[in-house]
Amino acid sequence: MTAVRTTPAAALTATLGLAAACWVVSVWPTTGMNMGAATRLGSFAFFAAAWVAMMAAMMLPGAAAAVARAARTGGVRAAPLFAGSYLAAWALVGVVVYALYRPHGTAAAGAVTIAAGAYEFAPLKRHFRRRCRESLRSGSGSGSGLCCVGSSAGLMAMLVALSVMSVTWMAVTAVLVTAQKLLAPRAALDVPLALAIAALGALIIVDPSSVPGLTPPM
Repeated sequence: MTAVRTTPAAALTATLGLAAACWVVSVWPTTGMNMGAATRLGSFAFFAAAWVAMMAAMMLPGAAAAVARAARTGGVRAAPLFAGSYLAAWALVGVVVYALYRPHGTAAAGAVTIAAGAYEFAPLKRHFRRRCRESLRSGSGSGSGLCCVGSSAGLMAMLVALSVMSVTWMAVTAVLVTAQKLLAPRAALDVPLALAIAALGALIIVDPSSVPGLTPPM
């Protein structure tokens, strides 16, 4: 009986511990590779390993409570199954990113960032954010992952456009993604955030040198 009661706590601890370890792992391969919008991804094998570590670091904290809930209802084996299938959705996103990504200029980075701000206002964003929060409370790992991909698509596109290998932008994006998973939508917070993202995109287009890390050092 004691083991059953402690399973959710153990699952929560293990999930957050894995996320913390993946943050450490993510810093190592990206060191020296951050060239802002001109960043190159390297080989697919390297990128795939780095991307999965990044997604575990960024996405697991917001899903940790759902992993613990899966452990409570389905036993200890359900926890890694939920986390693994949740991350599998984000791994598929990595395949798409690798296929479509090209080093680009600041104008493209700014345009994508403006689009990310606009997406925060979109009905599709609101739909996926609601589904993401609902599925994390009572859904499967893969279903939750797909809904959360839809919810965070704009923010992740912004990360890729600004610099997919930037630990700083990773941290900023992770905070925003986690907050939107845990907090109910509130116009007082969501509207200023969307406007700030769009304003950042405009600033990048007008004065890219004012945004640290956007262009490679000379």
